[in-house]
Amino acid sequence: MAEVTKITKKIRTSLDKTLKYQILTYCFFNNIQVSTADLECLALLATLGEHELTDFCKVAVTNDVFKSSQSARNAVNKAAKKGLITKNGKSKKTILLSQKIKIENSGVVLLDFKVLGE
Repeated sequence: MAEVTKITKKIRTSLDKTLKYQILTYCFFNNIQVSTADLECLALLATLGEHELTDFCKVAVTNDVFKSSQSARNAVNKAAKKGLITKNGKSKKTILLSQKIKIENSGVVLLDFKVLGE
């Protein structure tokens, strides 16, 4: 039986960085590539919760995530194709972060990952 090396790291950080960490961890273990802008977009959506698509794109521009609503819309479509965002509705579409990510986005969040690499 091989010896197991245990590494413990404790970090106190903002909720925004905690959201991004959760998203990145999900993407890493599912082999999904995301850019920094994509990550910012997903974290914003995680913060806002379910949102009407056009309004979300405007908020993304206001928060300097993207320079135009079209860029935000393109990022949302790309993330939806990767299974990171769920779209609902036909004329006024709403979007939300995929439930598969199982993200905690409010209050004080303690992430306790246990990863065994063999």
